[in-house]
Amino acid sequence: MDRALLVPALLLAALLACSGGGVHGAGFNRYSFPKGFIFGTGSSAIQYEGAVNLRGKNIWDTFARTPGKIADGSNPDTANDFYHRYKDDLKMITDMNMDTFRFSLAWSRILPNGTIAGGINKAGVDFYNSLIDEVLARGLTPFVTIFHFDTPQVLEDKYGGFLSENIIKDYVEYAELCFKLFGDRVKFWTTFNEPMIFCAFGYGSGSTAPGRCSPYVSKACGAGDSSTEPYIAGHNLLIAHAEAVRLYRTRYQPAQRGQVGIVQVSHWFIPYDAASDADRHAVKRSLDFMLGWFMHPVAFGEYPATMRRLVGRRLPEFTKEQSDMLKGSYDFLGLNYYTSNYAQAAARAPDRRQPSYGTDHRVNQTGYRNGVPIGPPAYTPIFFNYPPGLRELLLYIRRIYGNRPIYITENGTDEANNSTIPIKEALKDDTRISFHVNHLKFVHKAIQEGVNVKGYITWTFLDGFEFGDGFKDRFGLIYVDYATLARYRKKSSYWIQDFLQRH
Repeated sequence: MDRALLVPALLLAALLACSGGGVHGAGFNRYSFPKGFIFGTGSSAIQYEGAVNLRGKNIWDTFARTPGKIADGSNPDTANDFYHRYKDDLKMITDMNMDTFRFSLAWSRILPNGTIAGGINKAGVDFYNSLIDEVLARGLTPFVTIFHFDTPQVLEDKYGGFLSENIIKDYVEYAELCFKLFGDRVKFWTTFNEPMIFCAFGYGSGSTAPGRCSPYVSKACGAGDSSTEPYIAGHNLLIAHAEAVRLYRTRYQPAQRGQVGIVQVSHWFIPYDAASDADRHAVKRSLDFMLGWFMHPVAFGEYPATMRRLVGRRLPEFTKEQSDMLKGSYDFLGLNYYTSNYAQAAARAPDRRQPSYGTDHRVNQTGYRNGVPIGPPAYTPIFFNYPPGLRELLLYIRRIYGNRPIYITENGTDEANNSTIPIKEALKDDTRISFHVNHLKFVHKAIQEGVNVKGYITWTFLDGFEFGDGFKDRFGLIYVDYATLARYRKKSSYWIQDFLQRH
C-alpha cells in the first residue's frame, strides 16, 4: 500500500480505537457530543409526499414522464405516500430518540400556479400546518427547506424558471408566504437545497430536471446551453436566496426568532498523485467549482477567483448592491456529504468550442486510483464510504469560510432495491450502521478540533423516490415495501435508537 493510501487508513484506525472501537461504536453515543447537539433524519417533498393530484405540477413531474430520464421508468406520483401517512411515520422518528425532522415544502402544493396571484392552495397549507404541529407535538424540531429542486412547471413554461430574473421576485414572494404561514413554529429555515446539484445537473448535464444541456454534452437534451445556463440559473438562485434572507432578517426574524441558512453539498477531494503540484491544484479547483460556486458568494459576495478565471465572461457578475446583500447571508450552513474523490489535473484543456460546467474546472474526478477504490463502494456507483473526508471538509470550511454553525443536513449510504430477497433479509443493513458510526466519529473529531458543528441529520428517514434513479436504490433507515407501502424498521433504525437513548 502506498503512503497516500496508508495515512487515511491509519487515521481511521486510530480514531476508531480512541472513540470506543467496535463496528457499533461501544461507548460512543449522543452524550459524546456537546450539549445541545441535535440528531435527526431528513426527507424532501418530491421524494416523499406523493398525492400529486392535490398539488400543482412541477418540473420533476414533467421530467419523470420523459422516456429514458428515470432509470427504472418510475415517477413521484405516489413516492412513499408520506402525505397520507405522516402521523404514523413521525412516531418512528420519536421511537428512534431523534431531536429533529428535516423536510421541504413543495412550492406547487402551496402555490399551484407559482404565485400568490394564481391562488393559494388551502389544502396544501393545511397539510404543512398539520405536519409542523405533529412534528412539534412529538417533541421534534422542524428543520424546513423552502426549495428542494421542484420548480413549479407553470413558471418553467412561463419564463424558463431559474433562467429568468423573474424567478427572483416569485421565489421571494413564495418564501415570504412560508415565513408568514409557518414562521411562528419553524425556527430553522434553509432557502435552497444543494444549488450546485440543481444547476449543474439540471442545466449542465441534463441528467435531472429540467433536463437542459448542449447537444455536445448529451443528445438526450432537447434544448439548453451547458456553457452558460448552469451559471445563469445559479446566479438568479443566489440573488433569490440573498433577497429572501434579507427579507426574513428585517421583517420576520426579530419577532419569530428563527435562523435562516442554505444547504451546500460537496465531496472531499484528494490529489490523485500526492507528489504532483498539478493534482494539488486540481483539488482546489474541484472544491471551488463544487462547494465554492455557491459558498463563496454567500460568505464573501463574489464567486471564487478560480471560477472567474476559468469561466470568464460566461460567469455573470454581481452588482455592488447584490454583492453586499449576499455577503454573510446565512446564520448557519447546512452541509450534505456523501463521498470523496481523487482529483487529477486534466491532461489537456477542454475544447473551447464545446465549453461546459462539467469540464470548466479542468479536472478528472474519480473514486478509483490504480483500480483501487478510495473507500468501499456503495450501491450507487458514484458513492464511496470514506468517513475521513467529512472531517477534512469541515476543517476546510472553517479555514476558508469561517466558523459559523454547521449542521450536517444529509449523510447516508444506499443498497439496491432487490425484490428477489425476502424483506426480512433486506432489513439487515449493517453497512449503514458502520457508515454512520464512522462518519459520526470523524464529526466528533472535527468538533474537538474546533469546528462549530451543531447537528447531524441522516439521509434518509424512509426509502423514497431517488430522483433520476427512481426506486432503484434505498437510502432509508426504514424500509418501504413499494407494493403495499408498508413500513419496516431496518437494523440501522434500532442501532440509532440505542445510540440516541437519553439517560
